[in-house]
Amino acid sequence: MPDSPLRQRLRSFFELVSSMRFAIALLTVICIASVIGTVLQQHQPINNYVNQFGPFWSQLFLALKLNAVYSAWWFLIILAFLVISTSLCLTRHTPKYLADLRNFKEDIREKSLQAFNLKAQADLPESSQAAAQRIGQGLVQLGWRVKVQERTTANGTGFMVAAKKGAANKLGYIAAHTAIVLICLGGLLDGDLIVRAQMWLGGKTPFNGSGRISEVIDQHRLSVTNPTFRGNLPVAEGTQADTAILSQSDGVLLQPLPFSVELKKFIVEYYDTGMPKLFASEVILHDYETGEAIPKRIEVNHPASHRGIAIYQSSFDDSGSKIKLSAAPSSATTKPFEIHGIVGERTTLADFDGSPVTLEFTQLRTINVENFSNSEGAAVDVRKVDLRSMLDSRTGAGHKTGTEKKLRNIGPSIGYKLRDSAGQAREYQNYMLPTDMEEEGNSVFLLGVRETEAEPFRYLRVPADPEGKMDTFLRLRLALLDPAQREAAVRSYANNATPTERPDLRDALAESALRIAILYAGTGNREKPDGGLQALGKYLEDSVPESERERASEVLLRILNGILFELTQQLRSQAQLPPLQVTPETQRFMAQAVFALSDAQYYPAPAAFMLEDFDQVQASVFQVARAPGKKVVYLGCFFLIVGIFGMLYVRDRRLWVWLAPQAEAAQNTHATMAMSCNRKLIDIDREFAQLNHQLLGAGAPTTAPTASEV
Repeated sequence: MPDSPLRQRLRSFFELVSSMRFAIALLTVICIASVIGTVLQQHQPINNYVNQFGPFWSQLFLALKLNAVYSAWWFLIILAFLVISTSLCLTRHTPKYLADLRNFKEDIREKSLQAFNLKAQADLPESSQAAAQRIGQGLVQLGWRVKVQERTTANGTGFMVAAKKGAANKLGYIAAHTAIVLICLGGLLDGDLIVRAQMWLGGKTPFNGSGRISEVIDQHRLSVTNPTFRGNLPVAEGTQADTAILSQSDGVLLQPLPFSVELKKFIVEYYDTGMPKLFASEVILHDYETGEAIPKRIEVNHPASHRGIAIYQSSFDDSGSKIKLSAAPSSATTKPFEIHGIVGERTTLADFDGSPVTLEFTQLRTINVENFSNSEGAAVDVRKVDLRSMLDSRTGAGHKTGTEKKLRNIGPSIGYKLRDSAGQAREYQNYMLPTDMEEEGNSVFLLGVRETEAEPFRYLRVPADPEGKMDTFLRLRLALLDPAQREAAVRSYANNATPTERPDLRDALAESALRIAILYAGTGNREKPDGGLQALGKYLEDSVPESERERASEVLLRILNGILFELTQQLRSQAQLPPLQVTPETQRFMAQAVFALSDAQYYPAPAAFMLEDFDQVQASVFQVARAPGKKVVYLGCFFLIVGIFGMLYVRDRRLWVWLAPQAEAAQNTHATMAMSCNRKLIDIDREFAQLNHQLLGAGAPTTAPTASEV
């Protein structure tokens, strides 16, 4: 009775799912998805993907769950199908392989031996029974499994000696495919499948709000007996925590632990490059069931374990360090003030440049190791600067890199954001101490700013005065925008630069110097900067022939440097500070001030917040995991090693020797020997030649041009 169309379709589907090509296709897709999950950072905030890839691609990535590949529904389905496909493959082929292990194929016909590539014949001066006994014992001694079959021929009783070696090759196939099933099952057990099942069946939903962990309702909490999970547990020094955070694409789930982790001390050590070389946490585990307090030390690659939950040292973070900042104003409308805050929190500045702004304290870094290689020569001479490329050459990274690295710790830094009423924010990073710039020969304060997290920081270099502060520069910036102080500095410069008997030359120089100072100072509008070296460069292009611009720029910059020097001396006198002496250090300070004042007009805030003092509080971030699938994966890895070794390094060989009595001499035997192997190698020919010599006493074997497998 023919099968129905439905049964035929089911049989075809079964053949497809259980085929090796289907399993290989699924494995290829999983490998591609794993590459995506490795390259693309997983479980990041949505804003990070929008900033990095744009709104279109970020929405596409989120729709395809590429931000959480290993927990995506399509990835879990493919993994499940791979388990089913490989299991069906094993179900179909394992019985045949096991039967083949027991089958010596001793029923092969004598004529079939003639078709083998490796074959040999010889006449033996002994009876067929004696030859069969001798050859069988010889093969057993060589490690072969042997079965002898007795056959009746026209000339008497003949014997077929069938032997095989390397049956572990078939076991390697079974072990390798079993390993794939076990590893995939372990991945499913330790993945998000069980957590998602609790969300689907138990009504659990991710939490995407803010507040204290203790105030989160049970709807966002998993059971303490959850069989599998992996999450982060941040613990601040001197505190305890007992709830892990499981990141989801649309929020977090909370996983209570049967114990709490108390962080007594966090230890971090650094290499000279600034990279951490040791994370270690001295903790005490407080068991809720027994009340026992268990001291542990957790390091990277040295986790602790308690009640089936492994605790790994993952990273470290700030846990509410107390900081003191001072506002360094660059605008006359902003007055200096101090502010106290805690890292991770925010405060509102009611009137900051005429509008309310939220100040978010994002990061405190106590160690900053930067590369200060000096591969570009000596300090910059202000008289040899191309005004057109001045901004590009002076702004950018806080240090210059070269082939030879010179690493140096430049001290603490504070990171913060200024967010306006529309929700737009800029990120800032300011260093607490002045940095010695070896290629420039002076100390500068580095004030970094960037529009988005995808961009690198661009730094404003503010020269440090002889007192090691930026006060002189800040006064110089404000005074440059004051017409009265600007004109007084111009008059002082003109008086000092011209002879007393040439008042006409003094007035002409003062007029030119005032025009230069006004162009350089600009209007102070941060929205549309119109001053600095760019304004002077444009002035030269508009009013000086190209052939004379180089000489004119040197004269112009010398005048500008003289005006700023006189203005600096006036400001230091007003502040009751000693005047600057004409030394190489002063020249470098003034040269850097020229560049910094030009760059400062592009600084997008009326004040920079400088770190004055801090009280660091560190937190250790642990990864806690209950992974029942880990042992299954380990078992799968063991089977995979055995399977690969069996398939690649064990050769399945079979040998047949047909012993037929001769008609003219019953005590003589004609022997026909043939050998097959699952892989053709030079060693097989050599082994067959040795067997031919040992068993039949013959020389090199005869070969045929074609081969046939039984």
